[in-house]
Amino acid sequence: MSSRDREPAGAIEEITAQQWRAAELIWDYHQLGHELRTCDAAIALGSHDLGVATVTVELYAAGWFPLVVFSGGNSRTTRQRFPRGEAVHYREHAIELGMPATAILIEQQAANTGENITLSRALLAAQDIRPRRVLLICKPYAQRRAFATCARVWPAVDIVCVSEPLGFADYVLSIGDAKLVVDMLVGDLQRVIDYPELGFMVPQDVPAAVRTAYDQLVAAGFDSRLVS
Repeated sequence: MSSRDREPAGAIEEITAQQWRAAELIWDYHQLGHELRTCDAAIALGSHDLGVATVTVELYAAGWFPLVVFSGGNSRTTRQRFPRGEAVHYREHAIELGMPATAILIEQQAANTGENITLSRALLAAQDIRPRRVLLICKPYAQRRAFATCARVWPAVDIVCVSEPLGFADYVLSIGDAKLVVDMLVGDLQRVIDYPELGFMVPQDVPAAVRTAYDQLVAAGFDSRLVS
């Protein structure tokens, strides 16, 4: 049974079936479907989701890149979970899973996706590493935002963007909080819509159905991750 055919236990108590379908439509939009290709380096974007570090280890073991930068300081959603900073906790988790420390760099100052990219690029350059193709590793619903940001701030590099291969329902189960996940989906979509005019991302087409789903969820109160 696919994630489209089922909803996590307890999810209906938090969101309605209609809201679930709207959220899943936005989830699907955020997926880019990039085909994996060998990259010169990887950048794993810090967040509340330790699964980013887990899939980084798997991709490294499969030989898709030789070196990763774990990038991220702290935010309001990660300060309690990762008190030493996102990048530090990601590194520790990756090493526990068997990734060699020599294959890891950490960038501990980034507070947003643009800084994840620009500070990681500077860190790689300081090691005399100037990749032509970069593997961006992020949360599943952050793919489009990560790609659009990198395309703006590092236009010369070829970008492959991937994440854990989870469907919406399975991701909600892994996080354990349906409303939080939907809030995050909505927040990321707001940035995809609004940030190109601010110069933070390249513009991307947003289908009318996705915009309608976004408006419905904002009106229903899934707005804790919106920016003013």
